[in-house]
Amino acid sequence: MSFLSFLLGEKKKTASVAKERLQLILAHERSGRHASEPDYMADLQRDLIAVISKYIKINPNDIKVQLERQDNLEVLEVKIELPDAR
Repeated sequence: MSFLSFLLGEKKKTASVAKERLQLILAHERSGRHASEPDYMADLQRDLIAVISKYIKINPNDIKVQLERQDNLEVLEVKIELPDAR
C-alpha cells in the first residue's frame, strides 16, 4: 500500500460496496421486524397487480402474496390465478 493510497483510501469495487450495503439493510430489517407482515407487502401486491394488468386482464383478488417464516428462512409466496385463454 502506498502512502498516497493510505491518505486517499483505496477505492472499493462497486459490487463489493453494493453487497455490503445490502447486507446492512437486511440485517437492519431482520433485527427490527416484529410485525407478522412487513409494511411493504400491500405495496408489493398492488405493484404486481399493476404490472400483470399491463399484459393480462386479471381480477385483483386472483393475486395472493404471502411471507412465511420458518426458523431463519423467509419464503415469499406469490400465487397468481390466470384467466382461461379463450
